[in-house]
Amino acid sequence: MTGAFLAHLHDLFGDAGAVTTRAMFGGHGVYVDGLIVGIVIGEALYLKTDALTRPRFEGAGSAPFVYSGQKKPIETSYWSAPEDALESAQAMRPWIELARAAALRKPAKRRR
Repeated sequence: MTGAFLAHLHDLFGDAGAVTTRAMFGGHGVYVDGLIVGIVIGEALYLKTDALTRPRFEGAGSAPFVYSGQKKPIETSYWSAPEDALESAQAMRPWIELARAAALRKPAKRRR
């Protein structure tokens, strides 16, 4: 992944809130105001979805991030950002809001 792609994402997310990226699992997590809303793997951005937002991503031609598990492929709740959303902050804004809403609805993990 290039620093140029991460810089581009910071520009696209710029007015959505305080945007940070953090290295994780061979990629980067993308945070808005401390809330993880996306992941970057290679040169691809995947945004957080849930049952309520996933149909919008499917309708835009997006696909889930899938990785190889020990026995079978694992589909995540992160879906590729629509290509046209990567062109401008204005085009990205509704997708960021969908990802933020999905992240806010995710229940907090319980401590053991």
